[in-house]
Amino acid sequence: MNKIILTSDGSHTIFVPELDEHYHSIHGAVQESEFIFVRTGFETCNTNPVNIFEAGFGTGLNALLTAIKSMKGEREVFYTSIEKYPLPEDITNSLNYNLFTSDEDSSLFRLIHSAPWNTSVRICRNFNLLKIEGDLTLFSFPGMYDLIYFDAFGPDKQPEMWSADVFASIGSVTVKGGIFVTYSAKGDVKRKLRASGFEVRLLPGPPGKRQIIRAVKI
Repeated sequence: MNKIILTSDGSHTIFVPELDEHYHSIHGAVQESEFIFVRTGFETCNTNPVNIFEAGFGTGLNALLTAIKSMKGEREVFYTSIEKYPLPEDITNSLNYNLFTSDEDSSLFRLIHSAPWNTSVRICRNFNLLKIEGDLTLFSFPGMYDLIYFDAFGPDKQPEMWSADVFASIGSVTVKGGIFVTYSAKGDVKRKLRASGFEVRLLPGPPGKRQIIRAVKI
């Protein structure tokens, strides 16, 4: 049974005993997501509108932090995320991410999770969400994307999610100059991204993570 865990920055993550894996870094869930996906990804992608694809909806934390950031700007965000195993409501209702939002943004997490699956929903002024319940390895992408958040469980836990075929599919739907970010820095991941048309860089990671990958489609 999944367990809610308190991480070092005071935010929750989830531990999955069957995989012996956490959804986020135990050094800080919000801190990690903010650093990798918002700061290294969203804030460096300058398109308007910006089309984002996320592999691994999980707790919805990346979507929440991106929605909060989008509210501070004028760009229209179209956020598509796929998840094979959506979390039950009793788990998502117990997560403490509201402690990391302002009063103005406090309703966003509830709106993100109450949004129906497989239907595009306008969550707030300039953030549109499409949550897809499905398998990334069998997925036919519905569009082209400016920014990829790759947040699947690690390559040693879910190797099928990190296959050459998956990265080739992602490469084919990433626009030229589009950005790909992930917490992994493994050599095999770098090689597969390069083979899929990306220029790959290693960047310093958040606390507990020496390096992360940021790649650009060429």
